[in-house]
Amino acid sequence: MEDVFLALVVIGSIFVGLPWIVLHYMTKWKTASTLTTGDEALLEELYQLAKRLDQRMDTVERLVAADNPEFQPLRVVPDRETDNLQLRELDRLRAQSKGTDA
Repeated sequence: MEDVFLALVVIGSIFVGLPWIVLHYMTKWKTASTLTTGDEALLEELYQLAKRLDQRMDTVERLVAADNPEFQPLRVVPDRETDNLQLRELDRLRAQSKGTDA
């Protein structure tokens, strides 16, 4: 009787328990590899912060250049394309991801 019970437990664990564990962790790994809504909100907040800081940097350099004629700013021209390349790339990626998610 014990041999039959032991055989049922072993067969059950092999054909039911083991696949259940594997499938359970496969779904955990798949959900962990995607961005959560909290992650997306944090990225959006960081993106908006980067844009605001870029605008503030433009303003500060314009003010300092106006007050000090010897100041040689690297970013005197506001919204210069070379200064905003990374933000434009972020805009493009953001619009592309919004288009694929919808």
